[in-house]
Amino acid sequence: MLFRSSGDPILTVDRLMMRFGGIVAVNELSFAAERRKITALIGPNGAGKTTVINQLTGVLTPNSGRILLEGSDITGLSVHKRVLRGLSRTFQINQLYPDLTPLETIGLAVSERMGRGGDWWRRMGTRDDVNAEIAEILSRFHLLDVMTELTSTLPYGKQRLLEIAVAIAAKPRVLLLDEPAAGVPESERQDILAAVVALPRDVTVLLIEHDMDLVFSFADRISVLVNGGLLTQGTPDEVARDPQVRAVYLGEAADA
Repeated sequence: MLFRSSGDPILTVDRLMMRFGGIVAVNELSFAAERRKITALIGPNGAGKTTVINQLTGVLTPNSGRILLEGSDITGLSVHKRVLRGLSRTFQINQLYPDLTPLETIGLAVSERMGRGGDWWRRMGTRDDVNAEIAEILSRFHLLDVMTELTSTLPYGKQRLLEIAVAIAAKPRVLLLDEPAAGVPESERQDILAAVVALPRDVTVLLIEHDMDLVFSFADRISVLVNGGLLTQGTPDEVARDPQVRAVYLGEAADA
């Protein structure tokens, strides 16, 4: 029987399993990300969060279970085909081209989405609609002031903003944010938080994050993973009050 969400799910995970030899990394996991909401996926180290994200994006194929995007089974699709269906991802460690500028990187991402790939390089500056979209994305993510600088020279916070901007350039329906604030100096974190808040409201976000301040500030719903399975899920208030969550994170007795 398919896992059912009480809300309006756009992404549904149904009884996912993932084994590495004798190790069960994801164990009969079911949850849903509701349309136009920010759903956070949290859990202690080793809970299976990265494995789940790799399954959702097609990097790993589950041993069993299904992944549905707007009701369509995408479990067997390649990474590229999932992007074309509207599933984009950022990475815990950025995957940017160090020798390109933000202007070139966003231009290439927009061109790729339009199916024109490297054609942008030959036609740079000739399409007003494309240039307007690139400028809007650079502005939204506070990158206009560094748009002609090499990515490798940018402060790390700006690189994280650029990676989120690249994902948004694909115009996803679902955006998987894998620890967007990881490694970002405290002085630059506010820009990352502002970028998360300012994401287009028609984009559903699945946020994987260790920073509980970020999670409880911005998430609409939270799913808690432990040992590859779902411990609990609910609103931030419900999860914060859950004795099982306190036991996992604070070492309190579950019946305290």
